Amino acid sequence: MSQRKPTSKAMEKSHDVMDKAKIEALQQYRDTEGHFSLVRNFRLADLVTIMNGVCGSFSVFMSAKYLLTNDVDYLWSALIFPVAGLMFDFMDGKIARWRKESSMLGQELDSLADLISFGVAPGLVAFSIGLRTWLDTVALTGFICCGLARLARFNATVALVPKDATGKAHYFEGLPIPSSLGLVAIFMYWTSQGWIEGKAGVPLGTVTLWGNSGGDGDVHLVSFVIGLWAAAMVSKTLRIPKI
Repeated sequence: MSQRKPTSKAMEKSHDVMDKAKIEALQQYRDTEGHFSLVRNFRLADLVTIMNGVCGSFSVFMSAKYLLTNDVDYLWSALIFPVAGLMFDFMDGKIARWRKESSMLGQELDSLADLISFGVAPGLVAFSIGLRTWLDTVALTGFICCGLARLARFNATVALVPKDATGKAHYFEGLPIPSSLGLVAIFMYWTSQGWIEGKAGVPLGTVTLWGNSGGDGDVHLVSFVIGLWAAAMVSKTLRIPKI
């Protein structure tokens, strides 16, 4: 016979405090007069967060331009913009704590911007440099979706993670999505060495899991690394200390 553990009064009180904080945070955005009321409600930290999203968006467009023109300068731009996005991602939290302007909107903006800069943009860069088989795209889609799930879990559980006196969490559950810049750094090195599609080719090459070579069963070995990276992002037991 299963037994249900009673909810402690401390947990109930904690939930009531969290609910009250959410209601108060939502009240900050009830200014609905005028078409640009949302913009007027932005904090400085929110604007910095949006710049992270701008960098990610530019990276996506630069990858598209590279695929259209095969001009490697566009590929380099696509690789550099996520790094610039990390700078803004680092700054927005510092500014929010400095100005004591943390908000629910800022938290959601941060996750959405991170998904573009450190999920979608690196995924498209990987496709651009040569991970273009059907199974490669499955791995890249899984990578992006795991990043999405990881960010959603963070927003839902951040209140449960132990924090210091300044409100900074002690650790990350799972590999943080900005860690994808490690892959971007590898792609930068490959680009500098010419190890990309159309030149020397992607390192380690491909294997054929089914069918004939050159078909849908082909996959680059590097895609397995990307798959493991994705799994690490959604891991519940992997805890990365916050610096």
